[in-house]
Amino acid sequence: MKVSLLDYGAGNLPSVERALQRLGVQTERVSTSTGVAKAPALILPGVGHYGALIRALDRDGLRESLIAAIERGVPFLGICLGLQALFQNSEEAPDLQGLQILPGSVRVLTGAVKLPHMGWDQLQNKAGSRLLEGIDSEAYFYFAHSYGVPYSGDVAAMEARATCSYGGEFVAVAEKESVFAVQFHPEKSADAGQRVLENFLRIAA
Repeated sequence: MKVSLLDYGAGNLPSVERALQRLGVQTERVSTSTGVAKAPALILPGVGHYGALIRALDRDGLRESLIAAIERGVPFLGICLGLQALFQNSEEAPDLQGLQILPGSVRVLTGAVKLPHMGWDQLQNKAGSRLLEGIDSEAYFYFAHSYGVPYSGDVAAMEARATCSYGGEFVAVAEKESVFAVQFHPEKSADAGQRVLENFLRIAA
């Protein structure tokens, strides 16, 4: 199968491409609304500043085509900043609106912790996750971020399938219909991360 990687001029595309190619997957970079519209499956890798990502999507006319693809049921995986973009807004760029696919807001990680949250950490499963099928509950994943979506009893937690705790508890895996997103980097998370990508590819096939 082929997977399209959304290229907005930043992100961690080479690492994600290599991880997918190791799984025998053909990848292509798309940076236009036409490319997004034709994509059989989409991955939005993200590193850096929330505002830079959102402004790039709007500058290149990708917001509408991306939302339309998701609404059509095109399998979508957001990675790190790609997860955060799915929510309503972020404290990192309070003047901008996210894609608003998922309810909730992105906040700076709280507590007496050093930022960014960088390194290996474990998840706390909350509900049946399709992305985490077959993965040991004690597995570690690689994180690199200073912002996250707080997990609580409100609507922001409705789509959470797993969380991680660093300062406070935040959403680490979100799933809604054909939309999947992870706060960690599966492409840098060894065997457990590879299994996450394999599960997404199986779902998308």
